[in-house]
Amino acid sequence: MKARVYVSMKTTVLDPQGQTVCHALNSLGHKEITSVRQGKFFEIALADGLPKEKTAIALDEIARDVLSNPVIEDYRVEILD
Repeated sequence: MKARVYVSMKTTVLDPQGQTVCHALNSLGHKEITSVRQGKFFEIALADGLPKEKTAIALDEIARDVLSNPVIEDYRVEILD
């Protein structure tokens, strides 16, 4: 089983790295790009046979406490079969 965790800045938080990427894209002629928000992506391999419900709870805790900063970041967990 695998899981994916997506972490991104909250919409209310400035994203200077995203702004830099947006500016660079515009400078390269991609004027259609008006905004970029950057984030992090984690792909996590899990042992086989784990109960999905318990795994979802554990992954949510890991994403909240370790992989993201809940003050400035949002996260989303996907469990893949």
